Amino acid sequence: MSELSRIRKGRNHWKEEAKQSKAEARYLRRELKRAKKERDSAQQKVKEAEEQIRQRDAQALQPVVQNKGDLVFWANQLFLVAHIGFRAISRVFEVFADLLGIRKVPCPQTVINWVTRLSLVRIQSAGMLRGLPLSMAPFCNGLIWLIDTSIALGTGKILVVLALDASHYQFVKAAPGFQDVRCIAVSVASSWTGETVAEFLKRLISVMGRPAAYLKDGGSELQKAIRLLAEQNLASPVIDDISHRVANLLKQQYQEHPMLQDFLSACGRVSSKLKQTILACLAPPKVQTKARFMNLHRLVTWADRLLKLSPVGGAKKGSVLSKLRACFDLLPDCKRFIKSFRDDAVPLLACQQILKTQGLSLDTLAQCQPLIESIPTVTVRNDFIAYLQRQLETATTLGLEKVGLPICSDQIESLFGLAKQLGVGEIKDASRIAIRIPALCGTPTRAEAEQVLEISVAEQQELTSRVTSLIKQRREVLQNPGRLENLGKQSPTNIELIPGSKNRSKYQDIVYLSDSYNDRYGPTNGVRPPNNVKCTHVNFRGIFSWLASYIGQIAKLQFRSRFALVGLCWRWRSQSKTPPMTLAGVQRKRRFSVSILTAAQSSLVRLDGRCALVIQKSTRRLMVRCESGATSTRPHVAGASTVRWSTKHG
Repeated sequence: MSELSRIRKGRNHWKEEAKQSKAEARYLRRELKRAKKERDSAQQKVKEAEEQIRQRDAQALQPVVQNKGDLVFWANQLFLVAHIGFRAISRVFEVFADLLGIRKVPCPQTVINWVTRLSLVRIQSAGMLRGLPLSMAPFCNGLIWLIDTSIALGTGKILVVLALDASHYQFVKAAPGFQDVRCIAVSVASSWTGETVAEFLKRLISVMGRPAAYLKDGGSELQKAIRLLAEQNLASPVIDDISHRVANLLKQQYQEHPMLQDFLSACGRVSSKLKQTILACLAPPKVQTKARFMNLHRLVTWADRLLKLSPVGGAKKGSVLSKLRACFDLLPDCKRFIKSFRDDAVPLLACQQILKTQGLSLDTLAQCQPLIESIPTVTVRNDFIAYLQRQLETATTLGLEKVGLPICSDQIESLFGLAKQLGVGEIKDASRIAIRIPALCGTPTRAEAEQVLEISVAEQQELTSRVTSLIKQRREVLQNPGRLENLGKQSPTNIELIPGSKNRSKYQDIVYLSDSYNDRYGPTNGVRPPNNVKCTHVNFRGIFSWLASYIGQIAKLQFRSRFALVGLCWRWRSQSKTPPMTLAGVQRKRRFSVSILTAAQSSLVRLDGRCALVIQKSTRRLMVRCESGATSTRPHVAGASTVRWSTKHG
């Protein structure tokens, strides 16, 4: 090898080593950079974790109750959600005073005052309550009114009207509960007739507008009231409660059954023989004589299971089976009645459970069809089918045949039972119970707790001073027998809580029941404009009612800014004789448009070139101005051509 070749070979070797060294250096630099980046990221995460720990420690040191509004909120939670009494609430606050940061524990009377004022707050805001708009019933308030009267309590009976969003099953496939309804009116009277109930509902309609439907049981006074309202052109569809309807079907079939009384008597004798023995765990359930057929299936189910405990054949003397058979009395002779009633009741109750949970729709009716076909008694099966068809027609009228129609009023029945248990004392006083019923519906919020503190003592006393306490009268008479004659001189004053102009809340934003579903079940679809509403002619009064409802809905979405003015423009370009069409078709023809206007003083919306809507910000009014220059601001029952709104609390 020559010297030149040797030198070239050594040079190439040095070049390769230099390249490898540079590559290793580059690799080390990249690894060092990556390690520094990971170190910095880890240090940043450690700092963030330490900051979160410090924040949590700081929050743990902060008291849960920071102001009086928090204390009112937690007191309402304990009473309305945990369902504990007023004295128990005070004791709970006393036990956890240090942990909650409560400086002064409220006494039971203070908690009573807060609950009473919460009822006032909810009644005052009930006038602005609305449901999700219904495409097939655009001129109603979107609410179903649950109506019922209580049994006699003290000197009166309570009439309660609850509001439920007609589109409840669009948000959740579960039966409505206390948190899904709101009490919009309650009244106490010595007795209720069809005329008095109709007059009460008429005054409520004048404030809140016409409901989407009435949901009631089979009470005669309620049926007559609905009929009287229909005669006064204030009719709405009527929904019959499914629980009462099922009970009435069983009552019609088995009330005159020759073995019914023998069965009830045998159950009573078996119960007395089982109690205070080793077989006491097999005692029958208690069934009230009032509305007996609503719970008779429990007694029949018990009897059927009890008889199955005794197999065919003999029993050893002195055994538990022999003792059980000695307690049967005449119950085995009622097997034919038990089987017949059970075969009819089980499919009916299964259908009832499906319809309560999911509502009445085409899908749920298809689910119930096999159960209905399994009902052996023809009259019961046919009457139940006819009942479901009538309710399905109502659902179709409201456009809820696919969503689900609420057909259960168990909430109002449970409400009466709960109100009779919580904080009413040893005597069930209808007036005291009625005052607290509005507070028992809905979910307590912190905003309501703040509004409770704004209710003055004078407002509360104006309500409570009209209540004649039966407990107070009892104590006075028992301690002073000479005051017995004074009872005849006192005229009882009935309580009535109904939204109106005198007790209107200063928070005039429209309240949507669907918002409460958002809080509990997540976001919903929001407001749906009406579709497929057949219009045979232009009815300006109905249009103004529809506009009034939708202005409130859009205002709810746009009143985030304090001084925004929102208007709804309705442009209807049609001839004097308009053929039948749908709003959806009008939208496709570009003859219907919706826009949002913001103006300093007022907005003008033309209708047909003959009338106009004037939306004034200064007076917070929606007015109708005709060609002649006359301005109409006269309200009416189904809606109003004058609408007031508030931009203070947007």
